[in-house]
Amino acid sequence: MKKVITYGTYDLFHQGHYNLLKRAKALGDYLIVAVSTDEFTRMKKDKKCYFSYEQRKGLLESVRFVDLVIPEENWDQKIKDIKEYNEDSWKEKYKNYHDKFNGIDDGHASQKVIDVIKKVSR
Repeated sequence: MKKVITYGTYDLFHQGHYNLLKRAKALGDYLIVAVSTDEFTRMKKDKKCYFSYEQRKGLLESVRFVDLVIPEENWDQKIKDIKEYNEDSWKEKYKNYHDKFNGIDDGHASQKVIDVIKKVSR
């Protein structure tokens, strides 16, 4: 089973959000949506949401092709999420690169994930 993870705030949900999620689901069999928590949005993104995290989470859970909604609590959780939710398909597709994710510190994890993906995609 191929799992896809996407991230966002999803405040004031609109057609663009819906289309993005639909395209993401088309990339795999299981769609995980990480929704920014209220604290993360306020403290790290310097935004204030109209709807609370729980309301946004509930809305996304009602989208028929979203399989799981998880909280996005910091910029650097992507490596943890790949390992926790997507490890099997990641290992299968990128087995020669999977070890590159081990030992990446949380300080610059997002950029390092992007760098590894760029190398893998070439």
